[in-house]
Amino acid sequence: MSDADKAAALLPEGQPVGRVIAMPADTNPEGDIFGGWLLAQMDLAGATPAFERAGGRCATVALDGMVFHQPVSVGDEVSIYAKIIRVGRTSIRVHVEAWKRARGQAEAQSVRVTEGVFTYVAIDQDRKPREVPPA
Repeated sequence: MSDADKAAALLPEGQPVGRVIAMPADTNPEGDIFGGWLLAQMDLAGATPAFERAGGRCATVALDGMVFHQPVSVGDEVSIYAKIIRVGRTSIRVHVEAWKRARGQAEAQSVRVTEGVFTYVAIDQDRKPREVPPA
């Protein structure tokens, strides 16, 4: 792997879709942030590009390949990035990454902590699947 490839692997993929501070109420007994809290933040943020692409309401129907690389601690700033990787007839698959940095550190010191692929389905006002409009 070239130095350029290594550097690219250390940068977030996709558009920035959310940023939140991890708080004490979101921890497990060991003081680390619950994976479920992080998953919820990623689901909310990943819905942003899905909603935009679908031109309206979407529902989460699946999560694949979730990987927790590092723990998140209280006070860490969590930034979430998302990128559409596939659009089907009614569904949209979005790769979502969460990156952390300790408050006060430079953005360049961010570290990827979690990633996964979320599948959203475009739905109508009756919550029934609808076709994703052409791009």
